Amino acid sequence: MNELGRMAPTRLNLLRAARRLERLGKGAELLRRKREALVGELFRLARPAADARTQIAAAGRRAYPALLDALARQGVTGLRAVGWPARDLMVDIEPGSVWGVVVSRIARRPALVRTLGARGTAPGPTGPATARATTEFEKLAELLLDAAPQEMLIRRLGEALAQTSRQVNTVERRLAPQLRRGMGEVRRALEEREREERLRLRHLLQRHVLVK
Repeated sequence: MNELGRMAPTRLNLLRAARRLERLGKGAELLRRKREALVGELFRLARPAADARTQIAAAGRRAYPALLDALARQGVTGLRAVGWPARDLMVDIEPGSVWGVVVSRIARRPALVRTLGARGTAPGPTGPATARATTEFEKLAELLLDAAPQEMLIRRLGEALAQTSRQVNTVERRLAPQLRRGMGEVRRALEEREREERLRLRHLLQRHVLVK
């Protein structure tokens, strides 16, 4: 706001500053409403996200012990042979927007949890431990895939909320106060100029009277 502090003390500049202060007030009000909406959206998403994280944690506690059991029975080489070839997953992603925040969601995805027949592995060589570990990790991957868009949305909403809060603070604590101070300086300069003009006019009138 340095240029406001240096603006010429004229009534036109004072009117311009008043209009700018009014625009700042309206902008701050819009930003406050956006901040409230973002907070409400985050609160709405908080409980489902917490539930999803609880389910992911529980699935992880089931999956990793099952993997250790399968490793103990089949070994790393055996599990690699069972897991070959790698599985490709194709998902359809759609873009979207929430309060101006660009987000994406998974529109369609394949089912991750499969039967032994769908995996193309024979029950005998695979073994129950490997089959159980595979099923548990497919469930875990399914939960992670479903939770990923929501986690991304929460993160971006949090970033947008932080940015909006900074903008509100900038307007309310820096821009608007500096503009008001600049307007106060202009008013004082104009008042001082008016007093000087009145004094000058009074002296001229007195001299005119003396001349007569």
